[in-house]
Amino acid sequence: MARQPKPDGRKTPRRESTLRRRPAHRDPLPPILVVCGAMNTEPAYLKGLLASVDNRAVAVKIKICAQDPVSVVRHTVAERNKAGDHYHQAWCVLDVDEFAHLEEALRLAADENVEVALSNPCFELWLLLHFRDHRAAVTGYAQAKKHLCGHHPNYSKAAREFDFGRYRAGWPEAVERARKLAKKGEEAKVNPSSAMWRLVQQIAPTHPSV
Repeated sequence: MARQPKPDGRKTPRRESTLRRRPAHRDPLPPILVVCGAMNTEPAYLKGLLASVDNRAVAVKIKICAQDPVSVVRHTVAERNKAGDHYHQAWCVLDVDEFAHLEEALRLAADENVEVALSNPCFELWLLLHFRDHRAAVTGYAQAKKHLCGHHPNYSKAAREFDFGRYRAGWPEAVERARKLAKKGEEAKVNPSSAMWRLVQQIAPTHPSV
């Protein structure tokens, strides 16, 4: 009769318990295309946010088209279509400011299924919301900059360097403040307002209150 080997006292882990201890895995979503209508601040802010939240389930491709809103939307459509089914969503980051043909750009975006993160009057309003709940109308970039410089001294849209560190702690509050200013699609009519919070929602969907 064959002898049975003596147990060595070690316990072999069950397969199901081993699997249970593995970290959760999320397949990355198809990339999001974001086209900014300005050269410096907007793309630098988005890159800073992406690095800060480090959401590896979301890939974002940032491109620049520093032209009028209609041209930005057309460029976005062309980039998306050229990539076939590569992009999950396509976004434009635009300001109201004093641009002509903004309504045409918004209609084109709606027809082409392009999302628009529109700030009224300008992107600096979105930045200001990182520091305070601002609900009074803003006449334009100059006034928005004046408000913002109280929190970000020497701020300039033309500056090549943008310090996202000033905004890292405040973006969740900016989301909450911006979402209360205007309904989706009404940003062009409401000053102040910004739809940037909806784009941030795609980049950082784990934010509990988004």
